[in-house]
Amino acid sequence: MADAIVSRLGQINGSGAVDALFLKVFAGEVLTSFEKTNVMMGKHQVRTIANGKSAQFPVMGRASAYYHTPGQEILGGTLKHAEKIITIDELLIAPTFIANIDEAKNHYDVRSVYTREMGAKLANTMDKHILQTGVLAARTAKTINDPDQFGGTSVNGVDGSNGDSLADAMFEAARILDEKDVPADERFLFVRPAQFYALAKSTKVLNRDWGGEGSYAGGNVIRVAGITIVKTNNLPQTVVAAGSLDAGTGDKYAGDFSKTLGLVMHPSAIGTVKLLDLGMESEYQISRQGTLMVAKYAVGHGVLRPEAAVELSSATA
Repeated sequence: MADAIVSRLGQINGSGAVDALFLKVFAGEVLTSFEKTNVMMGKHQVRTIANGKSAQFPVMGRASAYYHTPGQEILGGTLKHAEKIITIDELLIAPTFIANIDEAKNHYDVRSVYTREMGAKLANTMDKHILQTGVLAARTAKTINDPDQFGGTSVNGVDGSNGDSLADAMFEAARILDEKDVPADERFLFVRPAQFYALAKSTKVLNRDWGGEGSYAGGNVIRVAGITIVKTNNLPQTVVAAGSLDAGTGDKYAGDFSKTLGLVMHPSAIGTVKLLDLGMESEYQISRQGTLMVAKYAVGHGVLRPEAAVELSSATA
């Protein structure tokens, strides 16, 4: 009896390694999981660099104006300049190793679970660092030393279990941002589930007679004071002490976040620099009789315009 002619699904153009195409599927699943889990991408500034350890973001002050006296020579004016430097953290990896014998004996697929967990871990780590940076931006002094330039702000005395108190704090944050000339579009509030559902239970927030958006039955609220609400478990809520984070971050995301209830932010407040975007590598190791898979990225986060960030805090002062 002749051998069957097998069409190898993993080969490229019918030749070479029989699993050459499978890695791309695995990598795509990691990327998909990352994109589903990550909430901060698209809500702040992102720059990609080809090489180097940091990126410079120039910051310029505002122009001055005065009334001209006829005949007086116009000499020009000055705008103050400053810069923000965002450094790249060390390479962050999410590795896993699958032994051939284990996979052969197993009666259900584990690779799809592994891809989801690897992507989610990287996405959650990035979200946590970005949100910590956002809260730190609200505590940062102004970059340009001009009277019409501003630093970050905190709205204190917020009751995190009271939807009306949270809504009042959002209106106060909107007022603060308006007075600092922060654009009214693309403002976001990032809150933990407890605060999100406190807002969702507030009849004042949801009352359509007052222009409320959301659903009491659906347990959701969309916007308050023109600010889009984003629910996340990654808003910091404890003391992140220096030295408690991975050494690869340089402790630049450390701080006391035990009173933090929410973060109102415009995308211009903080930035991310990407050196190595999310990637995936896989290697079959004969000596270990298994496959090593690594999801990775190398990025860094930093404060750009602190005036565009407002922290909602339970602190009394």
